[in-house]
Amino acid sequence: MTAIKVPPLGESITEATVSRWLKNEGDPVAVGETLVELDTDKITVEVPAMMAGVLKKRAHAEGDVVKVDDFLAEIDESAAPTGATASPPATAQPKAPSPPAAPAPGAPKAAPSPPPAPPPMPLPAPRAEDVRVSPAAQRVAAERGIDVTAVQGTGRGGVVSKPDVIERAEQPQVEVVRPTAPSAVTPSDGRAMGERETREKMTTRRRRIAENLLQSQQATAHLTTFNEIDMSAVVGLRERLKERVEKEHGVKLSFMPFFVKAACIALEQFPTVNALVDGDTIVYRHYVNMGIAVAVEAGLVVPNIKDADRKSMIEVSREIADLAKRARDTKLTMEDLTGGTFTITNGGVFGSLISTPIINYPQVAILGLHKTQDRPVAINGKVEIRPMMYVALSYDHRIIEGQHAVQFLICVKELMEDPASMLVN
Repeated sequence: MTAIKVPPLGESITEATVSRWLKNEGDPVAVGETLVELDTDKITVEVPAMMAGVLKKRAHAEGDVVKVDDFLAEIDESAAPTGATASPPATAQPKAPSPPAAPAPGAPKAAPSPPPAPPPMPLPAPRAEDVRVSPAAQRVAAERGIDVTAVQGTGRGGVVSKPDVIERAEQPQVEVVRPTAPSAVTPSDGRAMGERETREKMTTRRRRIAENLLQSQQATAHLTTFNEIDMSAVVGLRERLKERVEKEHGVKLSFMPFFVKAACIALEQFPTVNALVDGDTIVYRHYVNMGIAVAVEAGLVVPNIKDADRKSMIEVSREIADLAKRARDTKLTMEDLTGGTFTITNGGVFGSLISTPIINYPQVAILGLHKTQDRPVAINGKVEIRPMMYVALSYDHRIIEGQHAVQFLICVKELMEDPASMLVN
């Protein structure tokens, strides 16, 4: 018997939630085959079988909270896998039909042959609960609106894998309407049953996000300052360059790389905003690992671009696209999610006009972007309509003076309103 334990989960992560078992007790397992999926506050960890055998015991149920090195399961590597399906026999070749025998003289005429049997009715469509789907494939299918019953599984035992779903999503979709048998109406939630309240237990990830946000509010002297940016110059520059950048470099040029570049330059001028409080010591970082907040189905994640201050805007664009894609596909690693020194969050993609972002502790500041909106502004004594964006800097007032916070935002504002000046820096 071999014990399977909770593996190390990453920096500062000590517990996880058993999200989904992929194997039942008595199932055969192969080396490297995923047994169970664990959810942490940052990533999803798949626990594989280290040897072939039969899963004899599952020590925890789905939803249980486990800690690093806890006993998860037991595999009997000496047991012979059961339930193997024998190879189907070779299909016999159909014989050619024999010609009908001639009737004997004087014999009565044979009765007319009955009409041919109607064709068999088509088999009912598979039900979602009967389709075996990997957790990663289930998430991608939910995100892209793919019906897993219409996906042909190519995984072990016909399991629908993530590549199967992605391949299906890339194919032209044809809507198929299947008749459904009438069934009794079953309430799907408490509201259908007339209840006024329902309860749902927090996932480990949601609980840890809540704890981190509360810790940030309690452990720092939160303060937020605001400014606004005339986005005309950046909008015009992006319009001129986006087709060329996409054609030559294969990336879509968004506004975020401009803000990343501007923030890196401003952080160099105001190093305290990129610092860290360690007890009664201030740790100054002479590099920028720029965190980019990404909203996914399971919650907010903040992967970071390592050494963003040393990279070109095209390199930053490419990394942002890669991190966002891997975040949606739950392929981020602990290396992606740790080591950040400063964070940018963009609530404007959801339509937010203004907000006060919470610092991504233990960092000491976070830059919040918002919706770009046409507004009347005074330009050289005249009222003009310009694309304007409110920006917010939440900062730890223990080490960042209000004056420096305001100057940091003004620096970002000036760089964004004159993007050519970033080339000089």
